[in-house]
Amino acid sequence: MPSRPPSPPLGKGYFSAPFERFVRDDSGFDQLASAFTLLDTVETYFDSHVDLLQRKLQKHSDRLKMKAEEKIKDLKIKDLSGDLLADNLEREIKSFKLKISTRMASLSASWQSAKVVRTRDKVSFFFGVMNLLLTALMFGLAPEWIHIAYTVQGLYLLPLRYYTYKKRAWHYFLFDLCYYVTILNFVYFWIFPASPALWVACYCLSHGSLASAVITWRNSLVFHDQDKVTSLFIHIYAPLSFTVIRHFYPNAEQRFPALRDVPDLNPVTALLLSGGIYALWQLFYWKFLLVDRREKIESGQRTTSFSWLLNDKRGAIGRALGAVPPAYREASFMGGQFIYAILTEIPAVFLLYRSSTWSAVFLLVIFAVSVWNGGGFYIEVFGRKFERELEALRKELAEATARSSSASGASTPGLSRGSSHSDLQAILAIADYPPSSSGSSDAGADDVAESKKNS
Repeated sequence: MPSRPPSPPLGKGYFSAPFERFVRDDSGFDQLASAFTLLDTVETYFDSHVDLLQRKLQKHSDRLKMKAEEKIKDLKIKDLSGDLLADNLEREIKSFKLKISTRMASLSASWQSAKVVRTRDKVSFFFGVMNLLLTALMFGLAPEWIHIAYTVQGLYLLPLRYYTYKKRAWHYFLFDLCYYVTILNFVYFWIFPASPALWVACYCLSHGSLASAVITWRNSLVFHDQDKVTSLFIHIYAPLSFTVIRHFYPNAEQRFPALRDVPDLNPVTALLLSGGIYALWQLFYWKFLLVDRREKIESGQRTTSFSWLLNDKRGAIGRALGAVPPAYREASFMGGQFIYAILTEIPAVFLLYRSSTWSAVFLLVIFAVSVWNGGGFYIEVFGRKFERELEALRKELAEATARSSSASGASTPGLSRGSSHSDLQAILAIADYPPSSSGSSDAGADDVAESKKNS
């Protein structure tokens, strides 16, 4: 066994001795050289494989470029020159800018209009709910203020109704019986409170034709719609006021002396008085509208209750009038209205005037009908409106998709420098997309049928 070589002495060369050994030892140098040779071999091996991989990638890249060039050639339009392509691009960009500017202006106007409508509806909703609450409080705490509230609201709502209907050329509806009776009620309250004849006529007409109109014309308790609130006010506040005066007003004979002379209603006298007042209105209505303004009505410039009912083929009254010969339609209409007025006054003459309980039940039924109609309006009308908006949105999206697909098939190579032709057409399709309206429109202005319901 060979002995270990002696250790060199410690000195300045102690720490450099290991390195000097490599210099003195030739075999160690040969080992180091062979190590570098192995590294060169590995490097050569990987370089060749990397070069081979690069050549494969380059070949694949060239093949992809050739396919892309073939696709571009397929999309080229044969007869278009470079200048014409540039002109088409410029024209499309101008069209895009024009559509965007027009769309922005339309959106701005629509937003402002919807904002005004929403504000108006909120105000109408607020006052409608507060009016209902204050009326209930007045009925329980101070019933002697009911007829005053009726008058104050009427002095505001009736001129407003005239203004809105005049703008829509519906003001001939203001000659209907309900407005005539409302004015007579105010005359009795503040000018002739001691007149027994006027008291009886106003009481019967308010509980007859006016109250029943809530059912006949489907008045709705829709707080956000001022037109519908006005209609319900006209038809329900009159019987409420006269019921309060007859049964719940403290010391009513002092404020309305006519009640002393009419402790009970004589059916014949009551129907004759109310029928006489009705006949005066019917004569005035016939002369002023059906005779003096017949040309405007027949030409369609103006609309009345008679002309609207005659043209309403879906209603029972319209179908019945359509079966009558034209020469007798007006007489049949006026006669039918008179019979209807008398029949609706019978409960007031025989039952309501004598019983506060039945009067309260009568008002609750009338009010419940209006609430039911209002619920139907919110659920059915708004539901159908939302359904129509969804259907319109679906069609618009389908059209936009079709336009985008057709545009991508006819894209021009001149647009490859920037965005593609199909991208531009897709942007144009998006520019055509309208937002869904969030504001509600004036429900009383939808059609003349609604106006009659609100008369």
